[in-house]
Amino acid sequence: MTLDLSPLYTPFQLGPLTLPNRFVLPGMQRQWCEDGMPLPKLGEYYRRCVEGGVGLVITESCAVDHASSTQVPFFTRISPATQDAWAGIVAEVKSAGGPMLMQLWHEGAIRQEGGDGPWAAYPTLSPSGLAHGARPNGRAATLEELDDIKQAFVRSALMAREIGVDGVEVHAAHGYLLDQFLWAETNRRDDGYGGDDIRDRVRFPAEIVAAIRAATGPEFVIGFRFSQWKEVNFNTRVVDTADELKTMLDILRAAGVDVFHASARRFWLPEWDGSDLGIAGWTRRLTDRPVIAVGSVGLDIDVMENFFGQEAKSTGEEGLRELARRFGNGEFDLISVGRGHIGDQGIVGKMREGRLGDIRGFTRKDVLGDLELEGGIQFEAHAS
Repeated sequence: MTLDLSPLYTPFQLGPLTLPNRFVLPGMQRQWCEDGMPLPKLGEYYRRCVEGGVGLVITESCAVDHASSTQVPFFTRISPATQDAWAGIVAEVKSAGGPMLMQLWHEGAIRQEGGDGPWAAYPTLSPSGLAHGARPNGRAATLEELDDIKQAFVRSALMAREIGVDGVEVHAAHGYLLDQFLWAETNRRDDGYGGDDIRDRVRFPAEIVAAIRAATGPEFVIGFRFSQWKEVNFNTRVVDTADELKTMLDILRAAGVDVFHASARRFWLPEWDGSDLGIAGWTRRLTDRPVIAVGSVGLDIDVMENFFGQEAKSTGEEGLRELARRFGNGEFDLISVGRGHIGDQGIVGKMREGRLGDIRGFTRKDVLGDLELEGGIQFEAHAS
């Protein structure tokens, strides 16, 4: 069967944005920053991806303007101190004609306690003071502190809009703060913001979305990235059934989400028994909002296996046929390619031209360099 990827090269309307094709550069930490300040090389990398054909750029996860968001110096932040540097990054993307979303993020209970950095004295805050595996770290945020964090998301979105970003993606995946709210294991609150009911656990993420929508207006795109899997637990789930997923999606849609980014380790794996649909396919079936799929596009192993010791191999035409098949079945509207872009910023254009043999494959050294870190690479590897 002839490989036909042409449907993936059709335009798509995402709110006010007309995307030239269905390919997305998702958030993937490059560590190209100093003390939270993005370096010019990050903008150059994004620009090369746009010039190489990608239809939408989503920045690496950017810590919101709150003292509890992260203490890691090589993770980017959006704040008055970094806003001008981010403006230069946005200018690079816009110079190539690319639309751009900024991914807003907060570590929650995964945040390091103590230390000697500028935010060390501030407590680590989360839904219940629990990281993965019910491991205590920091403490549960008070309602007042939750409101402060919500306002930090809004403030960060407004700063992003001021420098020309087309929208934001609210990061609620992979075990970080907003995912800690969605995940029953890490959210045991009994004040209406947690517990066994997904309607309570989604309440705070939905309030953040609604507050951003109210502050930025209807023309500012709001994406929402979520996942069942966590970087620390590949097999866990936020929702156990399609009915729970629909409940969560409906609440977030009503709050103002424009597009859902459904993160999977492998986009082609079925989410539940009895159906071939992955988590993106289920999301697309259960909401009228567009859906971005992600997960090991063109590669044989997932992102975490890659970063913790194994080298990925290309799935070649077979993997791309599966991508085309599922897109043709209407399981998603857009597809994210993370590691593929790290390996070759021109991957989208080369696939369109049928030059698969010219694509430079991703290797672990692309992100590790010559430094092998004990226990795996120490950065947020939340795309594929």
